[in-house]
Amino acid sequence: MALARSPNPFLSPSLTPPSRLPRPSRHLAIRASAVAAPQTAAAKASRESAVKYVKARQIIDSRGNPTVEVDLFTDAVYRSAVPSGASTGIYEALELRDGDKKTYGGKGVLHAVRNINEILGPKLVGVDVRNQADVDAIMLELDGTPHKSKLGANAILGVSLSICRAGAGAKGVPLYKHIQDISGTKELVMPVPAFNVINGGSHAGNNLAMQEFMILPVGAASFSEAFRMGSEVYHILKGIIKAKYGQDACNVGDEGGFAPNVQDNREGLVLLMDAIERAGYTGKIKIGMDAAASEFFMKDGRYDLNFKNQPNDGAHVYTAQSLCELYNEFVRDFPIVNQIGTVSESIKAALDSKAAGWGVMVSHRSGETEDNFIADLSVGLASGQLPMISITVPFKK
Repeated sequence: MALARSPNPFLSPSLTPPSRLPRPSRHLAIRASAVAAPQTAAAKASRESAVKYVKARQIIDSRGNPTVEVDLFTDAVYRSAVPSGASTGIYEALELRDGDKKTYGGKGVLHAVRNINEILGPKLVGVDVRNQADVDAIMLELDGTPHKSKLGANAILGVSLSICRAGAGAKGVPLYKHIQDISGTKELVMPVPAFNVINGGSHAGNNLAMQEFMILPVGAASFSEAFRMGSEVYHILKGIIKAKYGQDACNVGDEGGFAPNVQDNREGLVLLMDAIERAGYTGKIKIGMDAAASEFFMKDGRYDLNFKNQPNDGAHVYTAQSLCELYNEFVRDFPIVNQIGTVSESIKAALDSKAAGWGVMVSHRSGETEDNFIADLSVGLASGQLPMISITVPFKK
């Protein structure tokens, strides 16, 4: 029953640390208690917030690829798992893969796991998990590269997530509240769910160059109402796609959205508008997009929106300026409103973006796990939006 009382769903006081941790004998414990001074509240809090041990392992994500899972031991156990993406931005932190083609096609993460078990974990023993920024700084210094290419962003992020969970547990508060505290966010906001209902780019085998076409029920009065609105539009969209393109067009991409073989990105937006209107939610549901433009970026600095068909006649090649003009057309004609490596850096990116007047959405990846950290991160940062992949993909919270 200890789990039910925990403010953190990953807090597991009933689990015991590995056998390698020192355990005093009963005789020694009794003798020590006879001479030890009463423990102060501060000393107890310090003990409960100190890292005792870190253990990483390789697990499988939602796309069947290996990823990293981390258990961090204080007086309890905190577990986190690292997601991965099918598309990666050119400036993203580096996800360390083994490269052995005989095992998981080269996508194993045992090297990253060893970096945690042999380098990061031992170095963090004794540190205070309540000091997220300090712990992240230690890991970044150990790596010493701009994009975390030495130890791997998947190694560093896995530990950083577990540190954050442990910090919340040590303070006895929910994870989202701890994130609010360390980020300095003044208010808590339940996010608008963003449903990824049409997949393109590297997430689908269709002609769409742009990766995610999302609907955001901004006019909903509650999260549950927003979820219902998203579900209704999703099923109406399925009927529209089936009637227009056939049953095969209802197949889904990496993130559970439909992957119809439409001819251009505008056509995908028109499908969303039609579904929203038929559902009766015009004005209440907006559209979001993740273009993932680095996937169709060319070496000469231009963008090929027909990059899936090679060679091609270049009729769909855009300069940076013309692509911006296309985006502006989308914003004008439709109701349209990157990844890092540690919790501290994510918080800083969100705060910097807000200071510049930008909106913020906490990002998911196409290779997700059962880890629900981004739900707490979105609430704690008051980001206002939360990606939900698709209505058909289970989301735990």
